[in-house]
Amino acid sequence: MLTLKQIKYALAVEKNLHFKKAADECFISPSTLSNAITELESYLGVKIFERNNKKVILTSIGKEILAKAKKIKLEINSINELAQHSSGFLGSSISLGIIPTISPYFLPLILPKVRKKFSNLKFKIEEGQSQILLDKVNEGDLDMAILALPYDTKDLTTFKFWEEDFFWVSNTQDKNAGKTEIKASELENADLLLLEDGHCLKDHILGACNFSSSSKYSLKASSLNTIIQLVKGRMGTTLIPKMALKELIGSKKDFFIAHLNEPGPHREIALVTRPDYAGMENMNLLIDFFEQCLRQSNRN
Repeated sequence: MLTLKQIKYALAVEKNLHFKKAADECFISPSTLSNAITELESYLGVKIFERNNKKVILTSIGKEILAKAKKIKLEINSINELAQHSSGFLGSSISLGIIPTISPYFLPLILPKVRKKFSNLKFKIEEGQSQILLDKVNEGDLDMAILALPYDTKDLTTFKFWEEDFFWVSNTQDKNAGKTEIKASELENADLLLLEDGHCLKDHILGACNFSSSSKYSLKASSLNTIIQLVKGRMGTTLIPKMALKELIGSKKDFFIAHLNEPGPHREIALVTRPDYAGMENMNLLIDFFEQCLRQSNRN
């Protein structure tokens, strides 16, 4: 008999192409997962995976089977969402992905207010880069994700709820220190430090500045905290979104800050989900709530 657990395990193996990693993801032992896959293949009478000690390969018929299995998983998720959200927003459980250039600055603003206003709401938070989160939303592993735009979200539904500009941060010894506004043309030789490839913030900054090449501005850093410490140590300058200023800069005594005087907004913040997500009404409530929190924070 075909079971939902077998489908879940098979999709995990397809994703990882590694039985041990798939088992860890499913919080089961490799032997339990392997037995479930063997039972599934035996029941269907076909091989879904070719496997040996070195690699796992998805067979042609396996690709077709798991394409349908993904649809089954999404439909099951949709049934669960309908039942869950019919009981009202306060009883909801929501899995939310959020990118690392937003999460450390946005979550402290909203989580205390969420707990106060929606005491029964259970948030499951996962941080990750944009494409990874979009894949998980598409596959039903996440209900929704908060991303920065512009970014290609393909067939997912996007709800913009905030926009902001970038600010140039330098140490006190920089030749441009003391300015309140700065043009992109003044930054081309400013030892600009940006995040490593894979972070959309890097692309957004290059786009806002109309810089054509990213090779000149590469840095092997995966967090804005690291970059700010490099700026403090006089290794260069950087651009950060307004949302992150208070958390990253603090008292400002070691830095000078200037608004990037280029057409904006320099990035937009959006909530992204599947077009048929069953909790859409509650999602609209969340969007309004997020916007209110950010507006209140901006006034403080």
